[in-house]
Amino acid sequence: MDWWMQIQPLLQKIQAALGERHQTVATAESCTGGLVATLLTHLAGSSAVYIGGVSAYANEAKVSLLGVASDVLAHHGAVSAPVAEQMARGIRERLNTTYAISLTGIAGPGGGSSEKPVGTVYCGIAGPHGVKAVRLSLAGDRREIRRGAAEGALRTLYQEIIN
Repeated sequence: MDWWMQIQPLLQKIQAALGERHQTVATAESCTGGLVATLLTHLAGSSAVYIGGVSAYANEAKVSLLGVASDVLAHHGAVSAPVAEQMARGIRERLNTTYAISLTGIAGPGGGSSEKPVGTVYCGIAGPHGVKAVRLSLAGDRREIRRGAAEGALRTLYQEIIN
């Protein structure tokens, strides 16, 4: 089955859950380059719940557009839980949404290290219950890692909405 068809039921659940609650979501993406935004806007009616997002690859964009602290980037690196949390918090505040999800990671094929191998991704989520980050350890090629990261972020969002 095509990946788009597999992910569609989750997208429908997210859109329905947000719509029923009159809630909204925004995205801040690095390693996925807007894939989560693309998915969240795939279904008709998505404009009622998806406000917008930022694809911020460069650290300078994370700082200027999302409010990530330079010292946090310097100390923890772009691929870290604190940066994912600040990205989510920053886009939520800037777009005034109920929820925000962020992704920062190493999609490969290069750029990994022993501490942070290719496939290391942090998903940040900001919402009414606070801000947190989840580490995803994904395998595969660049396309598979990006898709896994996007799906992981969407599952994290859905769990946050219904809990």
